[in-house]
Amino acid sequence: MSPEPWSPESWRQREAAQAIHYADPRGLEAAVQKLRSLPPLVTSWEIERLRQALAEAERGERLVLQGGDCAETLDDCRPDQITGKLKILLQMSLVLVHGAMKPVVRVGRFAGQYAKPRSRRMETRTSALGEEVSLPSYFGDLVNRMDFSPSARTPDPAHLVTAYQHAAMSLNFIRSLSAGGFADLHHPEQWDLSFVAQAGLSPELRAEYERTAEQLSEALRFMQALGETSIDELSRVTFYTSHEGLNLHYESAQTRRVPRRDGYYDLTTHLPWIGERTRQLEGAHVEFFRGVRNPVGVKVGPTCGPDELRRLHDALNPANEAGKLVLISRMGAERVRDALPPLARAMKADGRRALWICDPMHGNTETTEGGVKTRSFDAILAEVEGAMEAHRAEGTVFGGLHFELTGEDVTECVGGAAGVTEADLTTNYASACDPRLNYRQALEMAFMVTRRLRSERASAGRAGA
Repeated sequence: MSPEPWSPESWRQREAAQAIHYADPRGLEAAVQKLRSLPPLVTSWEIERLRQALAEAERGERLVLQGGDCAETLDDCRPDQITGKLKILLQMSLVLVHGAMKPVVRVGRFAGQYAKPRSRRMETRTSALGEEVSLPSYFGDLVNRMDFSPSARTPDPAHLVTAYQHAAMSLNFIRSLSAGGFADLHHPEQWDLSFVAQAGLSPELRAEYERTAEQLSEALRFMQALGETSIDELSRVTFYTSHEGLNLHYESAQTRRVPRRDGYYDLTTHLPWIGERTRQLEGAHVEFFRGVRNPVGVKVGPTCGPDELRRLHDALNPANEAGKLVLISRMGAERVRDALPPLARAMKADGRRALWICDPMHGNTETTEGGVKTRSFDAILAEVEGAMEAHRAEGTVFGGLHFELTGEDVTECVGGAAGVTEADLTTNYASACDPRLNYRQALEMAFMVTRRLRSERASAGRAGA
């Protein structure tokens, strides 16, 4: 059967999980009309260039590194915050290049990650008078505000335009930095490698990390000494943006045709994704994203079986195009080795094209006895290793990594060589929603993954000898 006709508004005929209920329909329509009149945040040729890079990653020719905040806030639209996120993504990617010996596609969870799904629509707290007060949950600055008050928690359609404006300012600064170059950040001797000196690392690991950093420095200095244009190109790094396409009013308002290209493009971001809570086959989110030309990601958890995944593939990549669909597995460290192989096996057996990347964050969230959400560095690493093992066993491509992280010195995830413990979580817990790896943990994670990638390359070399 042919699919029903699609338009940027056809999603309105479907039920939307995590739908936002606006009490001001006129205000919502005014905000949507304003967004439709504004310039796009990204361009179709940037999107097509990313699709090509993702197609290459599907074939194992590139690796994808996707990372950034769990939920951006409008207050994050500051030069230090933006630079910090770009810096850690760039530094992690250089370490991964060293381990994988292939280019890395850098995709930031920024300039639009302003909406966040929630497990409960309402949040209840006890007031100073001992009374229980229930208000709408915080769904991100695209929808409402974090303060626990009726005015802040009421969804406000004006936030759609305000979020667009902050995304535009962030993108402008990101593009300026990328065009101007990050040469000063390419020198590993200037990185914060203090975690290497911590007691949590064995002398062997410490020596290996220091050797990797020095090898990176030597390679870059060598290229500069030769005057190669490639070092200049390396300085002008390409960053792509991504966010969860949760609020379809925002996404559809910036979805349009462009001259000399077929189809519609969602021009709020290069790579939108559908979350675990919104990937219903008959739901509004799958309906909307099946019609855009962007590459589209979809979060795949342990409750997704092979048949459901096939149907998602049919809906989101019906022409079986390379670079079109990104499957972001988020199984949890304890389940990845059992839950991922049947899915990878089914996609391979059917010849279905998709890029597999691993999100080791969302399946490993836990709450302390004190009620603080956190994640374990060891569990995050264990899921990455489990995903790599599953893809190797099934003969499928491990295409990349999806992290929630920050360039700041927060204390939100426990573990790592720096030794963040549960007692440290309240020291600098700054996330608007979920816990993120801090700068040192993120960089250490890149070194650990690089170690595994290098080991796999060596094994593959011995097997082919």
